[in-house]
Amino acid sequence: MTENFIQLDKIHKLITWIILVSLVFALFIEFVNQRWNFFFVTILSIILCLVPYFFQKRYRIYLPSEVQLFIVLFIYAGVFLGEVQNFFIKYWWWDSLLHTFSGFAIGLIAFGIMYVLYKTEKIKTSILFITIIIFSLTIAIGVVWEIYEFGVDNYLGRNMQRAKYLCPETGFCDSRLGVMDTMTDFLLNTLGAVFASVLGYFYLKKGEHILLNGTIKKFVDNNPRLFYK
Repeated sequence: MTENFIQLDKIHKLITWIILVSLVFALFIEFVNQRWNFFFVTILSIILCLVPYFFQKRYRIYLPSEVQLFIVLFIYAGVFLGEVQNFFIKYWWWDSLLHTFSGFAIGLIAFGIMYVLYKTEKIKTSILFITIIIFSLTIAIGVVWEIYEFGVDNYLGRNMQRAKYLCPETGFCDSRLGVMDTMTDFLLNTLGAVFASVLGYFYLKKGEHILLNGTIKKFVDNNPRLFYK
């Protein structure tokens, strides 16, 4: 079992490095072609992909390799493929897919925080209430993101809600597409939050779950100081 974990860790790290190298290559191409808007978005992608590494160095909280890979893949899919490669326009389902996974991912992060607090007895409450906290935190972050999209569209002239420039003649159409985009994002975020919350509930209740066992074990083994009572 340990050998399998080591092999998986190597594969996760290899994929992470391949993604980073591809971003650096894309950065070079954009510089040569003087596509400055994409150039700076790609720089942002690289910086965000390196955040887990610097987070671990700064706070000495070591994330399992699959968690690091998931974060890098999500940033790559959302920022680079979504914005630079225009996947949000090319594929109607791309934004929906990312919102669903973001709800799930944020829910798991919230679960990780609550798991540490619960196991170290810094918080003493029922497992059901912890599940409600995980769900509520995930939904709240989703709301903050939608406010961000609204603000960027209104004050920076972007089109994150995909509701501008619907009529080429006038540049504006009176429609519900902006509302539909926001509400769809909320619903998908909620779906991901429910899945993560239920997963967390059963793990805390039974002390194991096939989808979390390996990741939780590695997190605990890599961060023993977090679990001192």
